[in-house]
Amino acid sequence: MTSRLQEGLRTAVFNGLRAAFRITPMPERMRDRLRQSYLERFADTLPQGPRGKKADTTKAAHRPRARSDAPALGHVPRRQEPLPSPLPATLVAFYLPQFHTIAENDAWWGKGFTEWRNVSRALPQFEGHAQPRLPGDLGFYDLRNPHVMRDQAALAREYGIGAFCFYYYWFGGKTLLEAPLQQWLQDDSIDLPFCLCWANENWSRRWDGRADDILIGQQHSAEDDLAFIAHIAPYLRDRRYLRVDGKPLLLVYRPGLLPEPKATAARWRAWCNEHGIGEIFIAYTQSFDRADPTDYGFDAAVEFPPNLATPANITADQQLINPDFRGQVLDWRELANDYRQRPLPGYRLFPGVNCGWDNEARRPGAGRTYLHSAPRRYRDWLGDTIHRRLAGRPASDRLVFVNAWNEWAEGAVLEPDARLGHAWLQATRDALTRSVTPTSTDTTLLRPCLVVHAWYPDVLDEIIGMLVSGAHRFRVIVTTSAEKVAQVRAMIDKHGIEAEIEAVENRGRDILPFLRVADRLLNEGEQLVLKLHTKKSPHRHDGDAWRSQLIGHLLSPSRVDGIVRAYREDSGLGLVAPEGHVQPLGFYWGANEGNVRYLASRLGIAAPEVDSDDFISGSMFWARLEALRPLLDAHLDDWEFEAEAGQVDGTFAHAIERVFALAARDAGYRVRSAAGVCGEPEPPASQPYAFARRG
Repeated sequence: MTSRLQEGLRTAVFNGLRAAFRITPMPERMRDRLRQSYLERFADTLPQGPRGKKADTTKAAHRPRARSDAPALGHVPRRQEPLPSPLPATLVAFYLPQFHTIAENDAWWGKGFTEWRNVSRALPQFEGHAQPRLPGDLGFYDLRNPHVMRDQAALAREYGIGAFCFYYYWFGGKTLLEAPLQQWLQDDSIDLPFCLCWANENWSRRWDGRADDILIGQQHSAEDDLAFIAHIAPYLRDRRYLRVDGKPLLLVYRPGLLPEPKATAARWRAWCNEHGIGEIFIAYTQSFDRADPTDYGFDAAVEFPPNLATPANITADQQLINPDFRGQVLDWRELANDYRQRPLPGYRLFPGVNCGWDNEARRPGAGRTYLHSAPRRYRDWLGDTIHRRLAGRPASDRLVFVNAWNEWAEGAVLEPDARLGHAWLQATRDALTRSVTPTSTDTTLLRPCLVVHAWYPDVLDEIIGMLVSGAHRFRVIVTTSAEKVAQVRAMIDKHGIEAEIEAVENRGRDILPFLRVADRLLNEGEQLVLKLHTKKSPHRHDGDAWRSQLIGHLLSPSRVDGIVRAYREDSGLGLVAPEGHVQPLGFYWGANEGNVRYLASRLGIAAPEVDSDDFISGSMFWARLEALRPLLDAHLDDWEFEAEAGQVDGTFAHAIERVFALAARDAGYRVRSAAGVCGEPEPPASQPYAFARRG
């Protein structure tokens, strides 16, 4: 039997078993346990799963060729901003104390090993795969340096993290990676609360595919239970130790591995009462099952995403850089939606959120990547958890666990990184600060923003003249090259209006500067923008007519009030385009098809239908910023935009021009013409487009 037939048979058998498993009625806890037991015993029966597509080597490569630490669209610097008092919830971030050398890791993985070795060796496996993910302001730190944890604690507090939950490694009387925790315990100047999570698994060589090779194992017993609780007693007694209902909180990663978890919990409680600690609060992470904690003799459970969720497998949509990639690519957005919709059970449960996941660094060529995570999407999930899922809960139950503070090799990181800076931390603070996250049903629009890219400053006079002739007042942002700032400023001053002027690199035409400004405005809470640029199209004889028509349809005083009113009245209105300039996408693929299809995959939107989809020619339009979230949350990189060389088609910027409408519709918004929303007649649909040739 050929390998292909064998794989087909294996897939068919597995899918049949999975379908039967899913429709068989059983308690959730039993389902979780049976699933985990099967995966541990029969992992070799799992089908390979979908494979990615071979990358088109004739097209531009969408991956960094020189470096991967340059800031991307959406990079956020460190900011000093107030937090609400009191905080609406206590955020507890899981913390990995791996980032220092120990003798055991030297022996198992090579001299000088720390998690940073895994992190720095990661490579992108498919187009748009952001690897390696490298640290930002805190650098490649060594936790033996006491200043590191002080800096981490200060940063965490500044952005609203209420506590760290340290993974604790105890193996029958031997501890690993405990030095940073002991350092923390001894440094009373660190005022951030903390708790422990006993990671009570065996350590094996599963990183390199040899899970049956045990490096150091657990020795669970009654004697070990007492030795463990006695060893961690100094932590439990510390004034900073996190408490629930006044009791020190102790987590266990996998209570199902304990021979008698109820007996273990009873021994711990008795020992603590007998030795002056008093009652303790015991919880477990729902990393492998969702049992009622009382089944274990525990007090509560903690959600642990991305575990125990099955988002869509989108590996087949990816264009592979590594043709031998055997990993999985899953949709992080489905993970977030799954957890957001889960009702809280009858037992005590502390919700969890996840800020991304990609363990390619630990499993080169075979990792699991949750694609389409983004700081704002994490903010929405966290905010919804705080303000909706926990609504009405007492303060003692308003704990939310975040996975994780610094799981660098698994791509779950709140710490600043090189590409996005402090974006994940800023999103954390925003979730705590904003009681209501803007949604498509929010119809309260502030004054609109006018964003103009002024490559030709002489044309700016025409735009400003039309702007000041109307009654509507805009917030005005003008982008231009550094050498043209003075000319633009003089133009602005001549008309006596206020405007923000930003100097930008001559890259990405009007598109990249607009995306940068739109990303910032969205973070600032703005909702409505009009995107214009000083279009001349010098390669065309009718370039001035093209520009005048586009701008006139969108900015004429008779139109502005009607368009703004339409946005206020219609929460589903996403883009408003100049009539006559919404054209069939398939007519004008030109040299853009490859980039447009790549962008659809990168943004996580539906692949374009060339026979039915359209785009806004000329890239001028009104936009509800929420409708552009698929583009803005993709965190495109500057290097993806080609160097300026007078190109008239086929660049990355031209492809994004063709994606604006696709992205807005995929996000659930409508695209309408300016004439349509103002109640004016549309041009004949059969009229040929004067400003482009089909091709």
